[in-house]
Amino acid sequence: MTGEGYQIDLRGKVAVVTGAASGIGRAITRAYVAAGAKVVALDIDDAGVRRTAELCTAPGSVAVLHGDVSDPVDVAGAVALAEDHFGALTTMVNNAAISIPGNVVETSVEDFDRTLAVNLRGVFLGCKYAIPAMLRAGGGSVINMGSVNSLIAEPVLSSYAASKGGVLMLTRSVARDYATSGVRCNCICPGWVDTPINLAHAERMGGIEQVRRDLPNWQPIGREGRPEEIAATALFLASDLSSFITGSALVADGGMTAM
Repeated sequence: MTGEGYQIDLRGKVAVVTGAASGIGRAITRAYVAAGAKVVALDIDDAGVRRTAELCTAPGSVAVLHGDVSDPVDVAGAVALAEDHFGALTTMVNNAAISIPGNVVETSVEDFDRTLAVNLRGVFLGCKYAIPAMLRAGGGSVINMGSVNSLIAEPVLSSYAASKGGVLMLTRSVARDYATSGVRCNCICPGWVDTPINLAHAERMGGIEQVRRDLPNWQPIGREGRPEEIAATALFLASDLSSFITGSALVADGGMTAM
């Protein structure tokens, strides 16, 4: 990626990317490898995460790992694999998430707990285990995947919005705690992006084709975001070009929160 004389070069960077089997996680993994980074790609979807590795321009730069981000053993294992296999950890992308649509009355306690376990506890565990490794490496960048729902609410997304609001505040807390330690922590807040996680919500909104017809009414750019566009933001945050940015919510939402 180039512009005004800058080029994003991630050679020497080692990342863990969670939720790497599809969508934004797959796009980030591919972008990082193309920019020269080594990546541990973590997901509960074995076939999907292996396919992600196959799609990378340098497959030997990807170590695939099966794991659930709500399990501390699995998250700690991903960090250990990065250090053991690639020598260090400089970048943690806490991307894995689920979305179970529903308002507070119709959402089951089990679905609420599972949403927070993956979307918020998973980010907490990623920060908890990655930061000591980054300190050993001399610093690093934690990138948490939030949402426009970190900033604004939408109908029938109560548990998802609660989890993503928590991700933003956790990001800011981590950023404050480690600001002088060489570890940065930021949150990407995408709008509606063309990824599998949104399909269940789309059904509640009349189906994906209806969502696409209605998009200009609430996402001013008039179209879905592409996973590669969110990956471009993650590239920047992993690079030294973002060295003065920490505790930020980088909104990539096609103008949704500007309405």
